[in-house]
Amino acid sequence: MNGINKLGTRGTARSGLVAALDVGSSKVCCFIARVDATGASRIVGIGHQVSRGLRGGAVVDLEATVAAITAAVEAAERMANETVKRVLVNFSCGDPASHTVGVEVAVSGHEISDADLRRVLAQGRPRAESGEREVAHAVPVGFRVDGANGVRDPRGMFGSRLGVDIHVVTASTGALRNLRICLERAHLDAEETLISSYASGLSILDEDEMNLGVTVIDMGGGSTTIAVFYDHDLHFADVVTLGGQHVTNDIARGLATPVAHAERMKTLYGTAIASPADESAMIDVPQVGETELAEPNHVPRSLLSSIIQPRAEEILEFVRERLELSGYARTAGRRVVLTGGASQLTGMRELAAKVLDKQVRIGRPVHIQGLAEATGGPAFATCAGLLCHAAQGRSALPEAAETAPRQGLARVGQWLRENF
Repeated sequence: MNGINKLGTRGTARSGLVAALDVGSSKVCCFIARVDATGASRIVGIGHQVSRGLRGGAVVDLEATVAAITAAVEAAERMANETVKRVLVNFSCGDPASHTVGVEVAVSGHEISDADLRRVLAQGRPRAESGEREVAHAVPVGFRVDGANGVRDPRGMFGSRLGVDIHVVTASTGALRNLRICLERAHLDAEETLISSYASGLSILDEDEMNLGVTVIDMGGGSTTIAVFYDHDLHFADVVTLGGQHVTNDIARGLATPVAHAERMKTLYGTAIASPADESAMIDVPQVGETELAEPNHVPRSLLSSIIQPRAEEILEFVRERLELSGYARTAGRRVVLTGGASQLTGMRELAAKVLDKQVRIGRPVHIQGLAEATGGPAFATCAGLLCHAAQGRSALPEAAETAPRQGLARVGQWLRENF
C-alpha cells in the first residue's frame, strides 16, 4: 500500500486499473474498472460464472471454487484486454463479528500531517487475534483531536493528541485461509478483504442515508449479511447463514422437483407474500427422477408461496434479532435497503417492511459507470461496491510491513492481548 492513498480518509481516491472479485455461493463475479484522478470509476471488463464449491460463503470444494474464480476473471480480462494480479475480494464466511478499536498517539501540538495519520493508523492496525480468529476487514470510521470527536480529516489541524476509531471485522482463520488459497491457485493476490454488506452499501446508498442511519441487508445465495451505517461510516456488521439457495432447496424438497426447476419456479412464479389470486393460478412442477414426459403435475401457486414465505420470514426475523442484540437497531433509524440476488424475489420488500417495521427499498449499484442493465441489478451490488471502496479512497489501514507481511503477526497478537 502506498502512502496516504491507503489511509482510509476521504478525498484520496486511487487511480488506474482496479479489479473486484465477488466470490459468492451462487455466482462468482469479476469487475475490472479504470479509475480517474477524481475517483470516478468506469467498468471496462465484466465476467461472471455460476459458483460451485461454496456453501454459506465458505469454501467446501477447492478445485471447483478455483475453476469458477478463474473463469470469471479470465472473462473480465478478455473484455478489458487487460491482465490483473491483485483483486479486492468480499467475504461472508467464518462467522464474522465486528467491534470498534480506539487508538490515540501524541502529536506534540504541531500541525497534524500525513505522517501522523500513518502513525496512528499503524498503531491501530490489528492483524490477528489469539485463537482461531483474525481481522479480515479494518477501516477507520472517525478521528479525534484532543478528545473532540467527529473529525473527518485531521490533517492541517493542531493538537496534542490524535485518536482514531477503527471498525474491525474478525472471522475464522481457517475460512479466510481457504479463500486465500483459492485466490492463490487462480494466480491472484487479495489486495483487501471486505465484508459483503459493507461493500454493497458503498454502491447503493446515497449520502443522506449513510449520514442519518440505515441498515443494509444483502441477501445472497448462501448467506445474508447485515451492515449498519451512520455518520457516513460502517458501525456494525453481521451475517445470517441463510439465503436464497435455502429457499430454492425448500421448494425442491417440498414439491419433489429438481433443484434447477425449483430455482426457475422461484424466479418466475415465487412470491414472499401470498395473494388470493395464487389459489387459482396453476403451475407445472416436473418431478424428481422423471426422464420422460408423464402426466402433467399441476399445483396451485399458493402452494409455492406457502413454502417460500416461512423461510423468507425466518431470514428476516434472524436479521431483526441480530440488530436488536447488537444495540444498533435504534441507531440505524427506520431506513432499510435490501440488495443481493435474493432481494429481487417478488414481495420481499413488503415482507421486510412488515417483519422489521421499517421503511424498505431495493438497492441497485448507482455509483459506478459502464454497468449494463444485466449487471446493474442488486445481485451485482457487492462487486460494484468493492470498486467504490477503492475509488473513494476508503481503503483500510497502512501496512507497516509490506515486504514481510507475516512478520508483524506476533507483535499484533501481543498488542491485542494487552488491549483486550
